Amino acid sequence: MIDIAGQKLAGEKPSWQLFEGNRRFLITPLVITIELLLAAFIGLGFIILGLNGAAWVLGGIAAGAIAAFGYRALTGQKLQPNRKARKVGQMIIGLAIGLSLQHDTFNQLSLQLPLFLGLPLFLVVAGGVIGMIYSRLEKTDMLTAILATTPGNIGVMVSIAADFSKNTNLVSLVQLMRFTSVILVMPLIANVAIAHSTHTSIAAFLQDLFHIPLNELLVSSAMVAIAAVVVYIGDRLKLPMAAFLGAIGVGLLFEVVPLLLPIETTLDLKLPLLFNLVGQVLLGVTIGEYWGINGRLKWSAVARSGVPIALMFVAGGMAACIIHAVTHWNWLTCLLIAAPGGSPEMIWIALTLHQDSEIVTTGHVVRLLMINLSLPLLIGLATYLERRLSHSSNQLP
Repeated sequence: MIDIAGQKLAGEKPSWQLFEGNRRFLITPLVITIELLLAAFIGLGFIILGLNGAAWVLGGIAAGAIAAFGYRALTGQKLQPNRKARKVGQMIIGLAIGLSLQHDTFNQLSLQLPLFLGLPLFLVVAGGVIGMIYSRLEKTDMLTAILATTPGNIGVMVSIAADFSKNTNLVSLVQLMRFTSVILVMPLIANVAIAHSTHTSIAAFLQDLFHIPLNELLVSSAMVAIAAVVVYIGDRLKLPMAAFLGAIGVGLLFEVVPLLLPIETTLDLKLPLLFNLVGQVLLGVTIGEYWGINGRLKWSAVARSGVPIALMFVAGGMAACIIHAVTHWNWLTCLLIAAPGGSPEMIWIALTLHQDSEIVTTGHVVRLLMINLSLPLLIGLATYLERRLSHSSNQLP
């Protein structure tokens, strides 16, 4: 009710809550804009240094961390990581990857299916063993350690840890270190393995960035809109990695459709450079924001977390050696397939450097599906081992 004096209706939100909601509504696009601008300058610096494969992802990570630190310094509050931004980045990059793949190659790769299935199984088992070692080193429970060392989505692993009331900070730290290490190390290896002209890349980038013909802009916008609808449906159906895998599917579909037409066509669908740049930056900003909200890290915890990271790289190197021994693929392709994490980024590096992108895509897509599907089994195994260890320790005199 409202009285003559103009008192508020029962249940109406106080004015300060309305202001807070409006403030968040205004701050989110402002933060994203600042992050994009920062990432553009930082990414250009990485390009100058020769890190072509993941320059803009690294720029996004740095920009996200700077924005999170700056937000906390100015407001005294933590900036909540924008997971939607990473989903949009996954969608754009997934669409670009799908449009760039040759569907004929996938028929040939079907013969390598046992290898693609064996790789994630090897990495999951290795992650479990590393988790057991890390649980003893960090003196933490088995589930926390395994969630920290399994090469999967950071947000998913942290949310599972929260659901089971485990140490989310530890899971977040190890997963962040794993992801960031992969994104830093793999471009360095790739750029050492493949010589390229930095000046040519910068000149081409500056020339082509904002040169988007109107018809290309309209077609690209339509493809992104269709991908967004598919991703929304995938999210509603709770499909794993719907933003990335759904967008790849849409891109492949657009590549196949011209082949089904009764007339020959030379239509070459691809996203403009500006779209790809924004997608790569958005892949990184959320990771940077996670770093920014972590606050002060204890060096002892970071040092101990470095042990499982190093072991993950060893496991990935062993997997790459096995793949190289049983296939004719080059070393860089094998390393990109076996890298412990960063599937969109590893595929994009392969695509940028023309390194068997269909092979790398197939390997990472199969791995993403298998790891996500095996999570309930991993959780059950970790819980069982934890109970057994607790029971054994209770029986000791």
